[in-house]
Amino acid sequence: MTSDNALSRSLDTLVGSEYGADPVSWNKRDLLIYALGIGATLAEQQFLADPSFAAFPTYPVVLFLKGNEDSVAAFTESINRTNHIKGLPYFNPSRLLHATQSIEILKPLPLASGPGWLLKKRLITIRENKSGVILESEFTLVDPSGIPYTRITTAMFNLMGKITGQRYTRSVSALPAARPIPRDRAPDWVTEEQTSTGQALIYRLSGDYNPLHISPGNSAILHGLSTLGFAARALVRTIGHGRPSSLRYLNVKFTAPVSPGDGLETSAWNVGTGPDGVREVAFEVKNTKTGKIVIGGGHARFEKWEWTKL
Repeated sequence: MTSDNALSRSLDTLVGSEYGADPVSWNKRDLLIYALGIGATLAEQQFLADPSFAAFPTYPVVLFLKGNEDSVAAFTESINRTNHIKGLPYFNPSRLLHATQSIEILKPLPLASGPGWLLKKRLITIRENKSGVILESEFTLVDPSGIPYTRITTAMFNLMGKITGQRYTRSVSALPAARPIPRDRAPDWVTEEQTSTGQALIYRLSGDYNPLHISPGNSAILHGLSTLGFAARALVRTIGHGRPSSLRYLNVKFTAPVSPGDGLETSAWNVGTGPDGVREVAFEVKNTKTGKIVIGGGHARFEKWEWTKL
């Protein structure tokens, strides 16, 4: 019993602590590749070409695996660098499932990082049950002067993982409360898009080289963060009128897989006004081939704007 109590106290201390800061970098070419990996089309010139070229606001989600690498990075090394936390057991990368992802955009990204940018890492949640362990980390992207540009949270489910062998939960941070989808009315915006059969081949060039995503035949699964990017593009295009700076916050729960070539339908509802006059949006994404919801409980915030249905 004493040993169990000591382990729990150790975990209590670990949650909330920083566990490193990784150097990260990107250039204009990286931003172009990412835009293509999330399905950007010729109609979205602001993310593809000068003179109005800008980083798509969700680009920083790739940096926790890309890091400072400017070539192909070994997936196992990348995920171990990101997911391994001193004081916790080693978790098998092949049993990792991406559960949730959020990004808060604090400042627009420059088109190239230059040296000195860091992704600071903090463990904010441990949740253990009989099925495994959920670890939630907060990543803060800071420039060489320490100014934060984005704040990202990622929850990874370690299937059959074990720390205490008991139920244990501790969290030191909470995401903004999402308003539920109003099921009593139709969505205010609906966007349908088609992923390509080679979508994962393009998206992986942004830094996630997990071989799972390029399995031959029908077993390949599109990167969850590519699906997130498709949803974000749909929202920015319709709600934010295509303005890169319009998106302030995005949070998703991954609920079902997408295969390259599947269609995606993003449905969004205006659900009111949030802090500082931002618009609160609830959304979900459906795989039009399988009929399954692949992103559920979506929550977005947009800069204050004159609201119209599109």
